[in-house]
Amino acid sequence: MALGKRRAVVHGRVRPDGEHLIDGRSLQLRRPAAQRLRSHLHRRRTDGGDGDCRGLLKPRRFFNHEGHEGREDLPPISRAALRKQIAAGETGPLYVLIGDDDSEKSAVATEFTEMVEEGLRAFSVDRLYGAEMKDADDLFDAAATLPMMAPRRIVIVFDAERLLIPKREGKAADAEQERLEEFVSHPPAHATVVLVCGPLDQRRRLVKLLLKEAQIVDCGTIADSMDAERWVKARAERDRIPLDTVAVRTLVDRAGIDIVRLRGGLERVALYAMGQAKITADDVKQVVPSTAEATNFGIANAIEQNDAAEALRELALALDGGAQPFFLLGQLRWVAEKMPRQRLKAAVDAVFRTDEAIKSSSGDPKILLERLVVELCGPADRRRINSAPTQHR
Repeated sequence: MALGKRRAVVHGRVRPDGEHLIDGRSLQLRRPAAQRLRSHLHRRRTDGGDGDCRGLLKPRRFFNHEGHEGREDLPPISRAALRKQIAAGETGPLYVLIGDDDSEKSAVATEFTEMVEEGLRAFSVDRLYGAEMKDADDLFDAAATLPMMAPRRIVIVFDAERLLIPKREGKAADAEQERLEEFVSHPPAHATVVLVCGPLDQRRRLVKLLLKEAQIVDCGTIADSMDAERWVKARAERDRIPLDTVAVRTLVDRAGIDIVRLRGGLERVALYAMGQAKITADDVKQVVPSTAEATNFGIANAIEQNDAAEALRELALALDGGAQPFFLLGQLRWVAEKMPRQRLKAAVDAVFRTDEAIKSSSGDPKILLERLVVELCGPADRRRINSAPTQHR
């Protein structure tokens, strides 16, 4: 049976919109697609602006395992804007929670249930688990059910990536994907469906459609040290942990950009300095050990400040700690791509020359990396010193 013709599950004699009684019999009338589709483009944002809030995100660059550049067009909604939607009872029909912070995703998903009074949640809130669902029928049925004494029906699907990715190939799997695409394109207007996702394969047509149609809530995706500092500041403010600015930067320098280490470090600092009016960088250094990854990003931070001596010191620490030259070269490539426009070409060329020199054994990788670091730290008019040595080992 086609998705659009499925009978909604209702309580008692309540009937869903579009169903009529003729001579005592029920007749289901399918609404035109234009009426069923609630366009994000024509809905007023709850954060005070007009139009689609997804346009706030600038496409983010990334490089795959082959080194080819791609773009991610994930449309995010801020936590503050989401809280306003939930408080007003004016959430949209479809949300996707992504990111590395599983605790944060679980907490955000739980916030949606606050739209329904606690005593009525058994009737208007559904929690499903993608790993336990044989097919999408459970999702369709839950979303089709009308809310009882609540503004919207809340359907939360944990491990939703397990539902979105077919368990096997074949005609049945293709048909299931088409039904999910129809659901994503035309979600029920009375429901709010929240998909709590792990890693998503953005090459799939269904995933592309989902990221286009849904409102995305990013829970802990940290791309660089600046993202990490913003995350630490926001979490410290929320939990009333009095970190000063230097302490925030020190925590990121020592813990790196891993969400688990950042959260653990923040919790340790909060316990260690409990009762203090202000938590300083010295407090952070007492309880948060430095990691290899943090050392690698220490190189990036030093280069951004044009501090060649500090960058060389961090490079030595990373190599002594067992970091592989090719991994460090990847970090330096990331730094080079963030250079100002007038320095960008020279910086990227220097990275590629160093890469070729290391691969062809044209010199000691440590010396080649040191030369690259110094060149990246130098001003735009600095004499290039990163040419590969002519002698061979």
